[in-house]
Amino acid sequence: MSEKDKFLGEFEQMTMLALLQLDDEAYGAAIRQLLAEQVNRNVAIGALYSTLERLERKGMVESRLGEATAQRGGRAKRYFKVTAQGHSALKRARQAMDTLWQGLSLRHALCQEGEL
Repeated sequence: MSEKDKFLGEFEQMTMLALLQLDDEAYGAAIRQLLAEQVNRNVAIGALYSTLERLERKGMVESRLGEATAQRGGRAKRYFKVTAQGHSALKRARQAMDTLWQGLSLRHALCQEGEL
């Protein structure tokens, strides 16, 4: 794995956290809906699948095909889940952000957000 593959971007983190929240129901439309509802992030389905495929290549997530259904014109849903490597990457990303936030005073952080 290259050095850049060890790090997760913001959208990759959001996507993986959505997978964890959805558990066994983590497929494209459900992931997209959760991101729209919980973080007000409207994502094109193609962009979401590009991210999921990139995460799968990095070994952060894995996918499986469900059963084909008549409601989907005979197509199967593709379900995703976070791997052990993905869990570790999420933990590292959170620790890094927590460390950086702790390095700022509350006043400085609020000033940057325009709240003071």
